[in-house]
Amino acid sequence: MSDFNTQIIQEFRANDGNVGGGFEGAPMLLLHTTGARSGQERVNPVVYLADGDRWLIFASKAGAPTDPDWYHNLVANPKASIEIGTDNIPVVATVLEGEERDRFYAKQVEVMPGFGEYQEKAGRVIPVIALTRRT
Repeated sequence: MSDFNTQIIQEFRANDGNVGGGFEGAPMLLLHTTGARSGQERVNPVVYLADGDRWLIFASKAGAPTDPDWYHNLVANPKASIEIGTDNIPVVATVLEGEERDRFYAKQVEVMPGFGEYQEKAGRVIPVIALTRRT
């Protein structure tokens, strides 16, 4: 894990889910996935968009031409967990398709315009993933 992510995770946990800097005020969660190849737990800070009882996350990788590793992990192992504030919630991931994907990505761009730049720069369709609480 990069030092950048490690610092965000530490700040998130030290401040009940709040972080500063470029992410100040942005809704953020910590995504716990199982490595697709390693089988080891991975933790990544991810910005989300609340949608009723779901959390939507975006595999933007800041506009990189490839999907982030956590996306591949979720596709291989959709059972995951998230930390929001001080809560740890078991979730299942579903990749959104077609019009639903497009609608929610557009909504995220409205809330955080940088995601529009990520889409232009990426040269790929950025996946949108819905996280739903597991029972």
